[in-house]
Amino acid sequence: MTLLRLAGLSAALLATAVSCAIVRDPDTRAPNLGLTVPDGFQVSIYATGFTKPRLMALAPNGDIFVTDQQTGEVWAMLDRNRDGLLDAKQVYASGLNVPHGVAFHGDALYVATTDAVLRYPYAAGDVTASAAPTRIVDLPGGGQHSSRTVTFGPDGKMYVAAGSTCNVCEETDPKRAAVWVYDEDGRNGRPYATGLRNAVGLEWSGSALYATANGRDLAGNDVPPEAFYVLKDGANYGWPYCYPLAAGQRQVWDKDFGKKDQAYCDAAQPALAVTTAHAAPLGAAFYTGTVFPEVYRNQLFVALHGSWNREPKSGYKVITVDPQSGATKDFLSGFQSGVSTTARPVDLQVTPDGALLLTDDGNGVVYRVAYRAP
Repeated sequence: MTLLRLAGLSAALLATAVSCAIVRDPDTRAPNLGLTVPDGFQVSIYATGFTKPRLMALAPNGDIFVTDQQTGEVWAMLDRNRDGLLDAKQVYASGLNVPHGVAFHGDALYVATTDAVLRYPYAAGDVTASAAPTRIVDLPGGGQHSSRTVTFGPDGKMYVAAGSTCNVCEETDPKRAAVWVYDEDGRNGRPYATGLRNAVGLEWSGSALYATANGRDLAGNDVPPEAFYVLKDGANYGWPYCYPLAAGQRQVWDKDFGKKDQAYCDAAQPALAVTTAHAAPLGAAFYTGTVFPEVYRNQLFVALHGSWNREPKSGYKVITVDPQSGATKDFLSGFQSGVSTTARPVDLQVTPDGALLLTDDGNGVVYRVAYRAP
């Protein structure tokens, strides 16, 4: 199949046309589903039957919860005997408006929909909601980036990310293109980090909050690279006026957009790490288990959802980011060959038995990556 440059189509329309045309099922006949992983790792399909599974969270009792963005559901995935095989999956909540982020804190489950953060009462082992949720934060809904992410820090505060309405523009709503911090009940909200076009993955390591960020489109095949940041309270990360070209270096002024100046970009926070432009980094997880070899422990694993407007394509894999050096390495690849792809990776979650789960919203499945010493 040949991909043509489709002049005149909007970015959203082209993204839909291309992604729908090229995704095919993974090869279940091949070892590791035809994927490439380091020696000793095995990849299998853990759960099926979803439509668009997105972000995951580990429940206090070890269950894994996952949102299905398209069906408006939150699912519980159960492996109660800890044998690495799915025992059952159960719809915990339904009828939600584009649910995406999910987090546990105290005796509650928090779900970030496109226009709100909802809080459900939760007791360990619950697989269905025991009561209707409380709407604790209002968010601006929809837009070019409609997903929302929620996480809790070691300070007990709630952190919520919302993406931009556009590719490059000045937003009128301060909750857009930013991460806000709130009390656990949704009160006393304020901006925490700004200038983030679309920060989907939020992950804590100790007292540091790490974020994946999707850079602007339509500036070229290799510009700007996708970026990863350590978020600081009150700091700005450049968008829409600037973008990084390399890790640890000052950001550059976006002359195409033409607002602000280089002095403004000099003050923007530099990237911890970068990867190929348009690869679309989404969810992430620090490997906190003890089963993977030492070299992978405390590394940030990131799912690259894949490009829609780049030739050759980029992303469609899982990489690691070293939180100390910013070095990136391929970990799981093989979802993409030429113009054909077999998956769209979204999010990662470490399981109680030390494996790693990966959601794929192109096929509606969840993969399990396990390690056994060769």
